Amino acid sequence: MTSSALPSAPALPAPTAPAPLWARRAASAVLWASMPSALWRFAVVAGVPLGLAESEYDAMLIPGWGYLVVPLLSVFQEALAFLTLGLVRPWGEVWPRWIPHLGGRRVPVMAATGPAAVGAPACTVYGVLFVWTTLHADMAITPWGQWVMNLCYLPIIAWGPLPAVVTAHYHRRRTRP
Repeated sequence: MTSSALPSAPALPAPTAPAPLWARRAASAVLWASMPSALWRFAVVAGVPLGLAESEYDAMLIPGWGYLVVPLLSVFQEALAFLTLGLVRPWGEVWPRWIPHLGGRRVPVMAATGPAAVGAPACTVYGVLFVWTTLHADMAITPWGQWVMNLCYLPIIAWGPLPAVVTAHYHRRRTRP
């Protein structure tokens, strides 16, 4: 008698202990910290009146290439922020099954912490310098427009320190016995 049962798929490696609530919240906060500035840029491209003078739109190449570059910058920024969630979710420990040749295998700790350890200081420098120049720039913008822009860009300062803390915890959680 023959059996037509399909071979069972290999079991997923057991994940490490789940990330604590504070780490999950910190990883989620990365998305929320980077979102206001991305939404502000989308609003600029969509033509929402934000108090900017025509010269500021010209500097952003709007109309023109800015219609492509500005939204792509926002999408790229949010995609990088989203990757922080992998440091507290199971898909950051085990490659998803749909990834060829890697699916179901454990994610090497350095594959996650290496880019994050480089990205966190880079995001810190980017956030601080961007906010500094925004607060001290001589922009052609109305006072309320300046207030809205500052409100949208100020949270980006947290974009670097938050992933740094989550990355350190991920490394410790994945490497301790």
